[in-house]
This record gives sequence, C-alpha cells and structure tokens, in this order.
Amino acid sequence: MTSTPRQADRENPLRLVVLISGGGTTLRNLLAVIERGELAARVELVISSRADARGLEYARQAGIPLQVLRRSDVASDEVYGEAIFAAARAARAELVVMAGFLKFVPIPADFEHRVMNIHPGLIPAFCGQGMYGHHVHEAVLEYGAKISGCTVHFVDNEYDHGPIILQQVVPVLDDDTPETLAARVFEAECVVYPEALRRYAAGQVRVEGRRVRTE
Repeated sequence: MTSTPRQADRENPLRLVVLISGGGTTLRNLLAVIERGELAARVELVISSRADARGLEYARQAGIPLQVLRRSDVASDEVYGEAIFAAARAARAELVVMAGFLKFVPIPADFEHRVMNIHPGLIPAFCGQGMYGHHVHEAVLEYGAKISGCTVHFVDNEYDHGPIILQQVVPVLDDDTPETLAARVFEAECVVYPEALRRYAAGQVRVEGRRVRTE
C-alpha cells in the first residue's frame, strides 16, 4: 500500500513535471486551474517529445522551464525513460503528469505511483497501444457504445494498465462524430484530471494492489 507523502498547500505546493507531445490543451487547463488557486501545485518543468509541439508555447508564456527529449535521439525505451526521469529528479518532481504524451517510457521504482495519465476512454475498454486521441473516439462510435468518458490512472509498464484513480462518464449521442465526442470527453477531462491531482496533493490517494482509495 502506498500513499502520497505529504499534504500540499499554497506555501508548499506539489511539484509537478508535465510531459506533452502535441497541442498542450491539458497543460493549458492545469495551468489555469493552478492560477485560479484551485490546485496547490506548481509546474517545475515541461518535457516534450517533439520540438514542434504547440504546447511548448504555453510553457514559454508561463515562464516554465522546458526540455525537448525525442525518442528518436536515443537507442531504446529504457534509455529514453532514464533521460526523462533524470530530468524529473533534477526538477525535484513529486509527481509526473502525462498530458497528451504519446511515447512509452518505463517507470523506475522510485516513481512507482508517482506518474499519472489521463486516457480519453473508460479503461479497460478502448485502450492499449495505438489507442489514443481520435482513434479512441472512432472506435467507440464504430462499436456502437452508448457511453464513453475518461480515466485518470497511475502509469505502469504497460499501456493504459496502471491502477485507476478516477473515471468520468459522458453519453454517446446518436449524431456524434469523433470530433463532437472528443469535445465532450475533453470537457470531462478538464474536471476530473485536476480533481485527481487535488486529491493526490491533499494526501488522499492510497493504492492497495490494483485498487485506488480516494477520500
């Protein structure tokens, strides 16, 4: 069983490192939540897997240090993960937050249950390698599912597999397109991801095997 090591507050905010690969809309939402005083956290570093990721501009505008670490520049997933978590340690990250990060990285032992991700579907459905972004919403509609949603989970060494922290359900409408469903799911993500981070920052998250207890 593990739990968060302390309770964050405005004077002692949770130290985050955020990983991105694209547009950075999740990063933008988290920064807005922090700015409004609704989350006792501070983004210490943004790491992007692409030099041209639009989300890097949000980091620049907020004055947050940033790094670009490309998978293609190293020999293996293990070396890539070592580079990312070395940067996270240097930033004294208490939690690593994946925000549209599309590369696989092995999780080292000292970051077990200290890496979060949000998936635009209800794990264990419509998830796994290759299931991200519009691929998820297209699969939901093709299958004829009546609900979809999003899942905040801890990251382990399998795609979309780690213990589930929170989930939020949204309806799938008869006239939905992948774009309209994606917009509805993202609205839910903007609520549930900050909520999971708030509970973690408050020391209210306990992992018991595959089950996560939140207060």
